[in-house]
Amino acid sequence: MNLASPLTPERVEALASSRSRVGIAFGSRFFLLLVCGLVWMGPAFLDARFLYGILIWDVLLLTAWAYDLSRLPRPQQLSLARQWEAPAALSVQSTVTLLLNNGGGAGLYAEIVDDVPPALRAEVPQIELTAPPRQIGSATYSIIPAERGDSQVEDAYVRYQSPWRLAERWTRVPLRQIVRVYPNIEEAKRHAFYMTRSRQIEVDKRYARLKGAGREFESLREYRDGDELRNICWSATARRGKLVSKTFQVERSQAIWLVVDCGRLMRARVGSISKLDAAVNTALTLSEAMLLAGDRVGLLAYGRNIQKRILPGRGSYHLRQMMEGLVDVHEEAGEADHLRALGVLLSSQKRRSLVVWLTDLSETAMTPEVVDSAMRLMPQHLVLFAVIGQPDLAQAASRDPENAEAMFQAAAAQEVMHRRELVLARLREHGALALDVDSAVLSSTLIAAYLDVKQRN
Repeated sequence: MNLASPLTPERVEALASSRSRVGIAFGSRFFLLLVCGLVWMGPAFLDARFLYGILIWDVLLLTAWAYDLSRLPRPQQLSLARQWEAPAALSVQSTVTLLLNNGGGAGLYAEIVDDVPPALRAEVPQIELTAPPRQIGSATYSIIPAERGDSQVEDAYVRYQSPWRLAERWTRVPLRQIVRVYPNIEEAKRHAFYMTRSRQIEVDKRYARLKGAGREFESLREYRDGDELRNICWSATARRGKLVSKTFQVERSQAIWLVVDCGRLMRARVGSISKLDAAVNTALTLSEAMLLAGDRVGLLAYGRNIQKRILPGRGSYHLRQMMEGLVDVHEEAGEADHLRALGVLLSSQKRRSLVVWLTDLSETAMTPEVVDSAMRLMPQHLVLFAVIGQPDLAQAASRDPENAEAMFQAAAAQEVMHRRELVLARLREHGALALDVDSAVLSSTLIAAYLDVKQRN
């Protein structure tokens, strides 16, 4: 499925207009030639008539500047287009192309400043290009978005000169547009296709050996010793005059909920992104893998209130809906209301399903509320509880202390990790699949766990 085309921001194009009331200036070569005219100052000390040489030189230079200015196209003869080569995705480098259409009769050398917000690029891009007469010149720059959501790209500013470089004009091109930054699409594609293709073949082979393991009707066959009486198809038995049994297969279309915690603990940074960004990228990766496997996927993102709820569905349109929903998920400064999320989930999903809960644990001696909420789900649902780990915590716990302060830090880190493991062990005792996973391998680990669950039915 090609997700790139509809997600790519639209191309925008507009005519240039004067940047200011004047909008003209002297070029770099004008000042260089002006300095060259000062060579007349030496002879002028001996004979004042050489000062006329300086005056004549300046007049000729100003005349050349005026002529060069007249050759430059008017701002209304220029148009600039901003073209996006790929969707804007979190932490993914993509390319933006600027196309300058020169409608004048002279070639141009242009410097363009595109007003891109820091959410898309750390520095404002300043690019140079040349545009032959009545042709289009192009140049590119790259962006690496640092935040999800909508970002507003402002106007572009163009300063252009002729090949003489004596005069220049300043123009502004209204290219304001809203650019939507999606979760890491490349990571979702890479993990989903690779993991699903490598494991789904094995899963499909097992379906044939798991007749009767599921409850999805597969076929009819003659009754055999050991078949359960509840599996006898009485209507087919009446037609054929002998006992006929139903055979079942592992269900291929299950309901799966992705639950994303957006509370304060998810604001912690792991590398260049937050834990919430890592969870959102993983949720998108899981969505694509699960939909490819034929399951129905839903989303519940929550903080103090429910930020986004999408009921389980399937198909490419539903994947697009999941992606758009994940864009709007944002961090909150307060503690998330896990019990409210539990109530919404239980009311939204009555039948048994797989719940993948992406969260983090607070460092407390008490049982975290999110763990209590997950345990209340277990009698009715299968819970895959994923805690996003902190790499620096593991490093501090394994580091050999060199002094007393380092020893206390290592002991504190080990205690925190021990508490987390005790909490996860308690979840496993109650039947949950509990994992403490580094954000770098979060997507691949959860896809592997999901495929294992699906393989074991």
